[in-house]
Amino acid sequence: MSQTLEQQKTYLGHPIGLFILFFTEMWERFSYYGMRGLLTIYIARSATSVVNEGPGLGWTGGDALWIYGWYTMLVYVMAIPGGIIADKWLGQKKTVMLGGLLLCLGHGTLAIPSESAFFSGLLLIILGVGCLKPNISTMVGGLYKQGDPRRDKGFTIFYIGINIGAFLASISVGLVAYYYGWHAGFGLAGIGMLIGQIVYMAGQKHLKHVGNFIGKSEDPKVIEAAKKPLSKIEKDRIVVLVLSFLIIIVFWSAFEQAGGLMNLYTDVKVDRTIGSWEIPAAVFQSLNAGYIIIFGMIVAGFWSWWKLKGKESSSLFKMAIGTIIMGLGFVFMMFASKEASSETFGKAAMIWIILAYLFHTIGELCASPVSLSFITKLAPLKYASIMMGVYFAATGFGNKLAGSIGEASQLESHKGELVGTVEEMNTLTEKNTYEYVIDGNKKKIIDYPINEDKNIQIKSRVFIAETGQIKFEKYDNQTDISHIINLSEDSKKNLRDELKEFDATSKNPMHTKLLFEKDEEAVKIEANKGDGKNYSLNFVMEETQNKQEYNIFMWIVIYTVVFGLLLILFLKKLKKLTHGAEEKSSDLADEPAEGFELADAQQ
Repeated sequence: MSQTLEQQKTYLGHPIGLFILFFTEMWERFSYYGMRGLLTIYIARSATSVVNEGPGLGWTGGDALWIYGWYTMLVYVMAIPGGIIADKWLGQKKTVMLGGLLLCLGHGTLAIPSESAFFSGLLLIILGVGCLKPNISTMVGGLYKQGDPRRDKGFTIFYIGINIGAFLASISVGLVAYYYGWHAGFGLAGIGMLIGQIVYMAGQKHLKHVGNFIGKSEDPKVIEAAKKPLSKIEKDRIVVLVLSFLIIIVFWSAFEQAGGLMNLYTDVKVDRTIGSWEIPAAVFQSLNAGYIIIFGMIVAGFWSWWKLKGKESSSLFKMAIGTIIMGLGFVFMMFASKEASSETFGKAAMIWIILAYLFHTIGELCASPVSLSFITKLAPLKYASIMMGVYFAATGFGNKLAGSIGEASQLESHKGELVGTVEEMNTLTEKNTYEYVIDGNKKKIIDYPINEDKNIQIKSRVFIAETGQIKFEKYDNQTDISHIINLSEDSKKNLRDELKEFDATSKNPMHTKLLFEKDEEAVKIEANKGDGKNYSLNFVMEETQNKQEYNIFMWIVIYTVVFGLLLILFLKKLKKLTHGAEEKSSDLADEPAEGFELADAQQ
């Protein structure tokens, strides 16, 4: 077995199979991160919007983050059945093949402009990632023989491949969606997945000895390992793995704010203009991946140097340090929130987002690649893919927690309806240019938004007048617009309480962006066009929203740093339970009862 691994053809000192898996995962991540960068913004974009990428699903920001949390959790939780399928029936290699095919179908379905196609595509992607993700990572570990010192570097190279895909996707998919529409962006992500599947299928000759179904192995050592009950050392190592999954949940619950809360925050609260060009919010998702490409080998080299100096460099220590550094990145989001709230309807500078993603990336490079390698060192042979699946499930639970944290940052909207006349609304708004495609020809119309059944947004001052009534005034000229608004009774009560809490008066008002949206079904009826009816109202108070976001960012900093410090505090005890699994093979080769390296499982 080890002889077969030693005879592998190499490139740049690593098995050629690593680069097949590198390019497969690169394009799979291109598809995933390209789609993820659009997900929350598409869901939260108004269903009657005509700006930039076009109409979305019209859900609230909180609902978008709820979907994001469940989706990203299920993507990774499905790694458990994906691992079981590989271990019990198909083997890792065939299960990756199945996952790739499902992903091609899923991303292709997202390109269809239909709500049912959108959710069907998400389901197929969940199933596809569940089959592919844990098994392709386990196959990387299987390329190296027991105790091979190249393994951690191999995972770092693999990790850079992941992020090249993410970097290319965040820019190209985001720009394509911005200029050609959401579904063109989703379609480009699908093309990336198709390329990845072709690479994987073409490179099978370099993967003959890795990822095979061990149930069919004729190697007596493999058969014995599969039947043998767990030893005391293996059980101790599983305990360490389970505890390490807790820090993984904490890490990803903060890190995955990137695709959720930070994505929405960038879209709404960050000044993204350079000259006359506004950078699409989804493009900022490329920062993390770009930083990884730049700093990946630098961070890996630092830890190698650190180890040569005789300093603590275990995987658990790196995970703890990575979590702390990543958490400190949210300090910059606190600065962003402070800057945005320093003036009415203010926005934060891009530098805060850029610095936050830099710290998140350095933290990720310390924690994530080594955590993958750590599992391949500690997991018992017969539970190899299952334990990798549990790791990704822990990542999934972290993603769900990330979605819940993001939801908590989004205040429930005050609701009402528009009762003003068309004439009144025309005096309160400005004409816009709208483009339509009619019988294949583009047609431009310059008109007031209410005449075209488009969304209307009015910046407003809000306070409790001396008469005790809630008063709305147009922000720029203080025109009284209270009479065009009819609030629901619950919203009226909640808004009054909120205004009292902030002591909002005419001299010290609160502020909001009133969003009037025409009912999607009413828009479809031509006879309703321009009648000014069927407009709902949703808004949150800027001051309260800014305060809520600041508090969320602050608490993320606190709990990530605390968890990281706790892991360091108990580091020595946890390292004892690994029984030297991270030591070189010379210390492990004579201990067959103590465990295995995943390379032992391959033929």
